[in-house]
Amino acid sequence: MITIDEASPTPPFEQIRQQLTDEILSGNLTPGDKLASVRQLAGDLRLAPGTVARAYSELESDGLLISNRSGTRVRAVTPLPAAARAAARDYIAALGGLTLADAIRAVRVEWTDPAV
Repeated sequence: MITIDEASPTPPFEQIRQQLTDEILSGNLTPGDKLASVRQLAGDLRLAPGTVARAYSELESDGLLISNRSGTRVRAVTPLPAAARAAARDYIAALGGLTLADAIRAVRVEWTDPAV
């Protein structure tokens, strides 16, 4: 499920964080689902355990995961409204090949532009 692009300038912990966030918010991972242990995922991805631990910690801070002695599980989150997902699909279709990073940058510029 999680993959690391070694050629990407995005650090591995951030790639893990982004991919798990997407899986949780899309509903592919549901509340209560147990994630692989830090050591297991680190071994599977051939990363240092601290890299995975950092990703899990940030996801916990974001309110998406909860960790305890029995492991790390997905927290219940409010799903994205259907209208927001539909608008996102329309936006993606209109981008015509723009990268995700450029699309996010465009949204940030428009979001913070006082003229809007």
